[in-house]
Amino acid sequence: MLDSFIHKDLRINSYGSYLRRRFGCRVSKVNVDGGFTCPNRDGARGIGGCIYCNNVSFSPPGTQPQLSIEEQMTAGMNYHRQRLGSEKFIIYFQKFTNTYAPPDRLKELYCRALDHPDVLGISIGTRPDALTDDTLLILEKLARNRYVCVELGLQSMDDAILKRINRGHTLAEYLRAVERVAHRGIEICTHLIYGFPGESRDGFLKTADLISALPVDSLKLHQLHSVQGTRLAEMYHSGEFVPLSHAEYVAAVCDFLERIPPRIAIQRLYGSAPLAIRVAPAWNLKNNQMWYTVINELKRRGTWQGWRYDQSHRVAAL
Repeated sequence: MLDSFIHKDLRINSYGSYLRRRFGCRVSKVNVDGGFTCPNRDGARGIGGCIYCNNVSFSPPGTQPQLSIEEQMTAGMNYHRQRLGSEKFIIYFQKFTNTYAPPDRLKELYCRALDHPDVLGISIGTRPDALTDDTLLILEKLARNRYVCVELGLQSMDDAILKRINRGHTLAEYLRAVERVAHRGIEICTHLIYGFPGESRDGFLKTADLISALPVDSLKLHQLHSVQGTRLAEMYHSGEFVPLSHAEYVAAVCDFLERIPPRIAIQRLYGSAPLAIRVAPAWNLKNNQMWYTVINELKRRGTWQGWRYDQSHRVAAL
């Protein structure tokens, strides 16, 4: 039987459905570029960044640091109003590490985003090693009256993989960040990628058990893909990186979804990159087609998000 969180047609607890239940209207996330950098690029934690990272690959063209965040917000909100009929918005500070700045600057940017009457809240993309006590206090105070989500990039729970991809943090640092963010009225979203060199399907699925035991509110899942200007693209051309097939990815993601509780909202099921810089894999599917290949596989199986999780917990309760 489907849980009340699960959309009967999508068979997952989609983030869009969650926002509609919570706020009573169509809500969209609008990306902005706050002009941040990353401690894994400037030498504070590392140099060069993660081997797959080229922010152009996942940033809308309207998000440019030379534009004020108000200009970026206006463009993004107009786009979502026209395309989706969205009524309210969450401003997503996306590029690089959006807590990596002095507290006064962070507070100013966050409050400017929240000042718009159609903005319900903010979502902050960051790293587990870039959350100071002062930053958490700012976010906690904002969350008393507004929606606030911290999006933590874990990517893999395997420290060996994190080291190979030059991630610059450990699983322990992620777990500590979750502990520090939790119970402040701030939602937690975790980012995961599947398909790293040396990663097994079983290893990826173990992450589902980890996430299920944590106070994580939402997830973003992403296949590993290479884009121009990255070390991963070089690895692809040299044969060191062999991308997953579309079928392999869909099967693993469905296995993953079956193992996590229905309460966790799914913000993303795949990643995409502009054709101009995409290297591999070349699945040649539009965004909605990619989404529905996962949904249709769940339907084919007769399962849904939380199916195995519910079964295992029922057995444990006997």
